[in-house]
Amino acid sequence: MKITVRAHPKSSVRKIVQENDIYHVYIHAPPDKGKANKEIQELLAKHFKVAKKKCVLVKGEKSRNKIFEITM
Repeated sequence: MKITVRAHPKSSVRKIVQENDIYHVYIHAPPDKGKANKEIQELLAKHFKVAKKKCVLVKGEKSRNKIFEITM
């Protein structure tokens, strides 16, 4: 399944909030050298209870708006 993610880097909390069909992901990491993408991947894997390698960034490597593919 493909999901739309809106990244909120440098947040004081780590959480996922679903609003309609968009997942707002709040993370501690800064948007630097893929650190934020990696933390988003880890948080999504935990949220959907799958391995990290099953959460793949499809689009939006350098954007706040991203598309991840989750394989169940």
